Amino acid sequence: MPSRTLTLALAAVCVFPACAARQAPAAHPVVSPAAPRAILLLKDTPERETARLKELRQDVEVDTRDADRTPHVVATGQTEPLKLEGARARLYGDAKGTEGFSVDNFLLLEVVDGRGTVLRRAAVGYTDSVLIGNQQVDNVGRRAFAFEPGEVDVTELLPESGEFRVRTTALDYWGVGRVSNVYLVLSPEARRGEDDLRGQ
Repeated sequence: MPSRTLTLALAAVCVFPACAARQAPAAHPVVSPAAPRAILLLKDTPERETARLKELRQDVEVDTRDADRTPHVVATGQTEPLKLEGARARLYGDAKGTEGFSVDNFLLLEVVDGRGTVLRRAAVGYTDSVLIGNQQVDNVGRRAFAFEPGEVDVTELLPESGEFRVRTTALDYWGVGRVSNVYLVLSPEARRGEDDLRGQ
């Protein structure tokens, strides 16, 4: 074989595998998780006597013998349209997710769709049984006035797909009513496969 032909053949053997190795796609591309999103549900509202809270939530009944059965409104708020997108949803007292929150007596969380239809409800705080119509509202978290950062997980209340809004009402039925800042923080959740591997 002429020397020129041999040189070209050797060059092809050395170059082509290297090119193929460089162009091969990665078997498991790295996907950067989205950053947590913090959404303000309620602003800090100073303490006021229950009797001075004139607005009532007439459709809500608290099953109590010692106080007003129709709760007084301390504060209200509603989010813009949101999507869960695989995140965990927890409640905090600040946007950074480092502080807890407090409420007297309780938060009524209502998840609504694009037409304003209520999909789910839940109560968070220190309250007796909460009723709307003839339906009891489920409690989320322990019965308390104050909660640690991220202690209350509301992921199960939210639709896995599609848009929704969260309507939040702080309600009181005895003594004084108040609420701190309350934020909904949506944090990326590790994939189930990754969790399984960590558990092995």
